[in-house]
Amino acid sequence: MGYSVRECLRPGEVRKPPRKWHFHNTENEAGMRSQDLRILNRLPPLETMVCFQAVARCGSFTRAAHELSITQSAVSKQIKALESAVNCALFDRHARGIVLSEQGEMLLEELEPVLFRMHRIITRIQNRDGAEAVSIACTQAVAHFWLFPRVARFNQSHPQIAVNIISSNSINERTCSDSDFGILYGDGDWTTLDSTPLFPELVYPICSTSLTLPSPETPSDLVGLPLIQLDSRAWDCMDWRDWFRHFDIDYAPSRNTLTFNQVTLVFSAALKRLGVGLGWEYMARQAIEAGELYRLGNFVCETGRWDYLVNSKYRPLSEAARIFRDWIVNSATSTDWMDLRTPAA
Repeated sequence: MGYSVRECLRPGEVRKPPRKWHFHNTENEAGMRSQDLRILNRLPPLETMVCFQAVARCGSFTRAAHELSITQSAVSKQIKALESAVNCALFDRHARGIVLSEQGEMLLEELEPVLFRMHRIITRIQNRDGAEAVSIACTQAVAHFWLFPRVARFNQSHPQIAVNIISSNSINERTCSDSDFGILYGDGDWTTLDSTPLFPELVYPICSTSLTLPSPETPSDLVGLPLIQLDSRAWDCMDWRDWFRHFDIDYAPSRNTLTFNQVTLVFSAALKRLGVGLGWEYMARQAIEAGELYRLGNFVCETGRWDYLVNSKYRPLSEAARIFRDWIVNSATSTDWMDLRTPAA
């Protein structure tokens, strides 16, 4: 025999819809988590991916080995292990060196931001109790040529403050917000970031002092010289087309010209007498003053854009961060780049 219960409503009372009950299948959830872990277990070892990123960034097994403090043979084994895991070649080997294959470029594009985020969160965890630590994110070129020498000097005067440099070419407004500071290229107008200009973008042709080339009288005279090409499609960076366009010159590189995908590699190629490269003032000045490079011609492209020291508008700075900010901004107030607007002797 069944029973029914009739709901009694008071005058004016509205019947409520029946309550929906949600039942969680804990066995299914556990199974899904287990499946996720099995997928992660099939990923290549982390050290192979770190090695791959270093080789791709350095453009050389030897330079990557030096950076990672391991042997070149160890680097080669890690790359072979990763290529075996993904079942394809990640680099194309040529007589002049290595370049990323199409699959390698795809992997680097996805992998580099992940490694960057991992480094950032580990650094934040390590420094969770240390108010005397400061983190700063910037591109690899800015880190090597502009920031690192200054951090070394800062450390001499403020040894109690540890500065952690996070270098990646994948930085943007969002990733800079995750560190105490960032050095970001642009117009200085970001919704979530405060910005202070550090140095302007000034770009001119450079080559090795041991390479004898005719001195150009006009920018168009450079077209016939061995120009080292920069493939900057992956980020917001000037190449020779952009540089010549600044002087109202249409330029297209010839086929099979020497091409690199990093400004640091172009810089190294110029030092090695492989041709004429584009030189950013913040990178080239020290080598020019040391007599290793020289400006070819009196032509400087000034884009009007700068590299800025940025930090989140919504997170207060620690005392250590304020000390570092004031010091680094003061170190950039030198106006010796102004003489580039006048012809070189």
